Amino acid sequence: MNKVFLLGRVGKDPDIKHFENNSLANFSLATSERYKDKAGAVQERTDWHNIVVSGKMAKVVEDYVKKGTQLMIEGKIRTRKYESNGQEKYITEIYAERFELLGRPQGSPETKQSTQSTE
Repeated sequence: MNKVFLLGRVGKDPDIKHFENNSLANFSLATSERYKDKAGAVQERTDWHNIVVSGKMAKVVEDYVKKGTQLMIEGKIRTRKYESNGQEKYITEIYAERFELLGRPQGSPETKQSTQSTE
């Protein structure tokens, strides 16, 4: 089974691309965890995830998701290969199947909205 659940904040405004029959939204999501080190001091670790949203959900991302928005994302993890300057490179992405808007950037009204892929 390939299932990922992430709860974090959007790191930058989404990049939206529109195609003839589809739309794609790409953005980064920061997840953080706190732990105590050997000395007992509280430490925080932040991981960054590349998120891909397609179809009708990409329109919701375009309309409502901005840098700082808190999201819960459910999806699949995928790694793909591409070539850049003659070198093979790999990128790991989370393909969102469902997400919930949990918080908005400061200055925006607070809402909770859930969106699920139907594709």
